[in-house]
Amino acid sequence: MLRCVLPFVFLAATPIFAQQMTTAAEVRPILQATKGNWIALRDYDGQDLLYFTHLESWRCGLDRVVYAINGGPLTDWLMEPCREGTAQPNAIGADRLPYAVLPAGSVQRVDVMVVYDDGTADSATYERAAVLMP
Repeated sequence: MLRCVLPFVFLAATPIFAQQMTTAAEVRPILQATKGNWIALRDYDGQDLLYFTHLESWRCGLDRVVYAINGGPLTDWLMEPCREGTAQPNAIGADRLPYAVLPAGSVQRVDVMVVYDDGTADSATYERAAVLMP
């Protein structure tokens, strides 16, 4: 009788160190690829809620985020500091509200600029319908 013995392959867990995504070089490709998700808008309970959740989730590697509503003045979006030295440096704190509250229907266009920690910048403009959540 012919017996076929398949070799048993054991893949040992190799210690691969994941990038912490805390520098401009690490987060820039992600933010460029996901530019359409930088912000979101929600019409909720008689208010416009302008969400910055995506940018908050990739804030390590950013020096600054500024935005303008309907071509108005630039406003700084203040983010939590990066949690360097932790397993999840980009984690958003449980008590953090990653949105701005504005009058209902007031947001028609949002201009956003991110400034990376290497001094470079990127920007995008969003029309209400493109970022309005159902």
